[in-house]
Amino acid sequence: MKFFVALSTLALVTAASACGDAHDHVPPGVLRWLLGHQHLSFPEPNYSGDLGDFASFVKHMKQIAIEKDVDLLLIDSGDLHDGTGLSDGFPAGGIDAHETNQFLKQLPYDIMAIGNHELYDYINTWDMHTNFAPALNGRYLSSNANITIFDENNNTVSVPVGNRYRKFTTRKGRKITSLGVLFDFTGNDVNTTVQVVADMVKEQWFTEAIAEEPDVFVLAGHMPVSYDNWPTVFNAIRAVHSETPIIILGGHTHIRDCNQPDGRSMALESGRYMETIGWLSAKLGDSSNSNNITFSRRYLDQNRVTYEYHTQQRNHSFDTAEGQNITQGLQALSDKYELSTLFGIAPQDYTISRNPYPSNGSSLSLFINKAAPYSLTFNNTRKNTTNLMITNSGSQRFDLYAGTFDKNDQIAASPFLDAFMYIPNVQLGTAQQVLSALNAAGADERRKRDLGSILQQREDELWKRGYVDRRYMNWLDEMDRRHDGAVKRASQNLTLGYVTSDSCPGVGDDTLHAPLASYDIPDFIGSDAPSSSNDTLIDFVFVDFIQDQLLEILNDVQNTTTYTDSDVESYTDVLSNQVLGLYAQHAWN
Repeated sequence: MKFFVALSTLALVTAASACGDAHDHVPPGVLRWLLGHQHLSFPEPNYSGDLGDFASFVKHMKQIAIEKDVDLLLIDSGDLHDGTGLSDGFPAGGIDAHETNQFLKQLPYDIMAIGNHELYDYINTWDMHTNFAPALNGRYLSSNANITIFDENNNTVSVPVGNRYRKFTTRKGRKITSLGVLFDFTGNDVNTTVQVVADMVKEQWFTEAIAEEPDVFVLAGHMPVSYDNWPTVFNAIRAVHSETPIIILGGHTHIRDCNQPDGRSMALESGRYMETIGWLSAKLGDSSNSNNITFSRRYLDQNRVTYEYHTQQRNHSFDTAEGQNITQGLQALSDKYELSTLFGIAPQDYTISRNPYPSNGSSLSLFINKAAPYSLTFNNTRKNTTNLMITNSGSQRFDLYAGTFDKNDQIAASPFLDAFMYIPNVQLGTAQQVLSALNAAGADERRKRDLGSILQQREDELWKRGYVDRRYMNWLDEMDRRHDGAVKRASQNLTLGYVTSDSCPGVGDDTLHAPLASYDIPDFIGSDAPSSSNDTLIDFVFVDFIQDQLLEILNDVQNTTTYTDSDVESYTDVLSNQVLGLYAQHAWN
């Protein structure tokens, strides 16, 4: 997430927002959408700016801040790996996001915080520690995330990936103390460590870092601003400094959100996938003033129209040399990775939750009912054996849009490298019960409670491992219901996009939209059941990601056989991230 924070002694009102004493700008978890969202179906054009456009925007805004005599900070709250071809499309022997990080180094970030995606693979964490953090010279923060390395004496030591904290002075002379905090993440790789936030605030270094009162605490981190552990950090600081302004810039849940812990603080979160630029301003005033601070915030759609409007530039004057060089470099990297390799032409939009499941417009239906049955069996010796396939709906990461479907789209829509496993000779009726049980459907109340406990435990585990799909889907549903989405979409007066209600005063969205449709989707999806009797023996096919949970429930719904890992076999060499591409080559050419 990318944020601007504006700090001033003067309330400046611009087209972008009210610029008070302090301004922060935070881009959302970029996840390598650095060439922008490139499809024509809405809401994609809302987010069509690329990193070069953003770099030009930053340079113009920095100049405006000088002219207005305010401080303007640029902050990122984490997640620089995984998600699109620019990060994941690297050739064998490469390191995820190493090349794209070279472009991020060129932006004048004041603070960058670590995200959970920097910690799934040790090699990526090592690259951040060895190559990225040193280039930022103390501005890359990992307050509670460590990496184990060898020291000069060849002994293993655990050290911060970046820096624990940063203290600096702004152009206007304001003293800033910053942290970079990660939520209580448990999905990190071996030889990396994430300390729980409650323990972090008890550390001696933390006590020393916050002891001296700055003019403002600017806390960045890949942690949600609601329903997580920012209050733990906030309260630890408030115990020492009861009135010092505190600005929190969070992330991870992919939503737009804002709240104010007290009258002298604000917490902002600005979306996902380089869709939103978060803007926060604070009119700090004199340091001796203990009155409530006037804050404002805006969620900017990430596109050139937004950028040009708020910088008062036109198309011919907006681009800077630095921005153009970044765009050209990213395009060259895309060409190097052959991300435009075409698989086919998608005949329509397919969405994860904007269409009902099952339906012809559902990308979940497309994947499990059409793509998987073809891609997993066309070169498989088990092709002629009746099967039922199950995967988790979270395996589909992004909507699939009408038009060209290329290598980059394949990685964006379905990026996970899950293997497909199977158990032979499972009764069809039993397999169908497993799918229902995974979704806690069709069970009596006792079994629902038992299954609910299993599934809630699994949901809690997934959250700690970094999966946020359910939180994001619930937010979309709430925004749709709260803002009469069906009525506004039917009127066709506004383009589709995010419509936000949060806990901060005033309007947050910079551009008005009709809300995105939102339908409830199951956690697990299954292929169409074959027209056979319940006692027909089939191949029960599933992704390895859900194997433990599936075996547990398989043994719960029947007692004839006790299934273990030894009963599970590999079904195909095709991984989940290849399924859509193989299908597109077959069906969309």
